[in-house]
Amino acid sequence: MKGNMKNIKIVLMGLGIVVIFLTACSNPKPAPVAVQAKSDVKYTCPMHPQIMEDHPGSCPICGMNLVKKSGQASEGAGIKLNTVLQPVNSNVISSVGYVMPEQRTVATEISGDGYLDFDTRTFNNIASRFSGRIEKLYIKYAFQEIHAGQRIFDIYSPDLLTAQQDLLFVSKNSAQETGLINAARQKLLLSGMTLTQLEQVIKTGKAFYSLPVYSLYEGHVHDVAHSQMAGSTENKTTADFANNLPLTIKEGMYVEKGQTLFNVVNPHMLWAIIKIDRSQVSSLKLNQQVQINLPDMPGKTIVGKVNFIEPTLQEGDKATSIRVYLDNMDHELKVNSLIKAVIQTGETNGLWIPRSALLNLGQTQIVWLKQGSLYKAQQVYTGIKNNKEIQITKGLSSTDSLASNAQYLSDSESFIKTNGHE
Repeated sequence: MKGNMKNIKIVLMGLGIVVIFLTACSNPKPAPVAVQAKSDVKYTCPMHPQIMEDHPGSCPICGMNLVKKSGQASEGAGIKLNTVLQPVNSNVISSVGYVMPEQRTVATEISGDGYLDFDTRTFNNIASRFSGRIEKLYIKYAFQEIHAGQRIFDIYSPDLLTAQQDLLFVSKNSAQETGLINAARQKLLLSGMTLTQLEQVIKTGKAFYSLPVYSLYEGHVHDVAHSQMAGSTENKTTADFANNLPLTIKEGMYVEKGQTLFNVVNPHMLWAIIKIDRSQVSSLKLNQQVQINLPDMPGKTIVGKVNFIEPTLQEGDKATSIRVYLDNMDHELKVNSLIKAVIQTGETNGLWIPRSALLNLGQTQIVWLKQGSLYKAQQVYTGIKNNKEIQITKGLSSTDSLASNAQYLSDSESFIKTNGHE
């Protein structure tokens, strides 16, 4: 009996141990947090690639900021071998930004530089109608202002003196010979004598020893040696426009019949001569509005119109000249002043790209066409330039993509070869 009781106690003790174990298993401890996998992102120094850290910071050698170096493949890793093997004189692998041409209508304008000059339509010559010696000169310097009817010089002419004496002799001794008298009178009038002077000779019976000569024109006197008849600044010097410029015509000088002594210019009328690039001539038309600014006169703006387009090119000049007629009644504008002009040419429909997307190589103009990750040089033909844009007339379509900065992709212009051009 005692032995059975002992066995029962042992069994009960074993059951207790089992219960305690099961109770402990029913309340498990929280699972430990999984350790995060170590990142593959590394940071390195641009100057010292041997430095490799797993966090941003500074290079212990040079102090530069560490940059991210990813373990992933680079963007260029997907470039095909055939792309890399393209000739480098016409192809560039680059991630530079690109733009697309736009087909639209743009208000266009043409810019040009030029200068102010005398309007040669107002030029009038004062020439000697007979040979003789200048006894008295009333014009003292170039650009002196004179008026119509003003006395400009006195001249002694043996021929004119003889013609006056012939008239007096015929009038006195052959008064009935009206034909001879009229012929003598007409000769003197054609030689430059005024009707008043002629009547004075007949009335007084005395010939003029030195005949006064009067101006028929009003304006500024230009000595022939400093004449502006050429309408160009190529042969002008600074001295030509100085005040009180001495004249080449002097008192006591002999002049020949028909010799031009002075030019008289109307200073109230000028014209602006503006140089326009030949590529823009097709957009020029008469009466287009022109806005003129003078760098020497800040804030001064003159509005005119295209009055004349020169039909020929000057020797050695690759630009076309136009003229704008200007009024200068207040003498505010000065001849030879440099000007900048903008001509409104209306609206033009076409394909437009930024000027920065075009590279001018002189006789050839190119853009860089985007073909995947590759940019390829393409020759184009241009039209009108407008502000920061330029018109493309041939070589592009509106669906093309091209580099936004053509100069950036061109390390040397001499290396570039376009399609069909070596």
